[in-house]
Amino acid sequence: MLIIRRAQPQDIPAMGAIYNYEVVHGTATFDLHEKPPADREAWYAAHNRDNHPLLVAEEDGRVTGYASLSPYRDKEAYASTVELSVYVHPDCRRRGIARALMAELLALARADARTHTVIAVITGGNEASIRLHEAFGFRHSGTLHAVGRKFGRYLDVENYELSVGD
Repeated sequence: MLIIRRAQPQDIPAMGAIYNYEVVHGTATFDLHEKPPADREAWYAAHNRDNHPLLVAEEDGRVTGYASLSPYRDKEAYASTVELSVYVHPDCRRRGIARALMAELLALARADARTHTVIAVITGGNEASIRLHEAFGFRHSGTLHAVGRKFGRYLDVENYELSVGD
């Protein structure tokens, strides 16, 4: 049974492993080097406060994915805009985990008066992520061409937005 819940400190190693898999094998992140545990602990500490929740998907006591709302930019005027990220363990993809995480995360965003806009920054060519975001009502708001270089090639970024506030 899939459980979506707030992340806890004991989830940090599993979330770190899911993220580092994507660093090494995928293009969902433009990080080029795996993140050490201390980095993931600082990242965790920055969430579950303000309007930046961090959720995990758990099945049979195992973290199978996670999703977060993070600050979009550092300037104060952006405080009501958040960036959504979703990562799923490679062995658990195509099972509705990302959809369940996003549904819960967007419900939290809509319920939080401090959040007005949710942004998704998706690597060009990630059609599954694009379809998922569009299914939740995100609208394409622009392409940044060849802004990241990973695995010997330049990658585009597709920006999507969703208004959740008044």
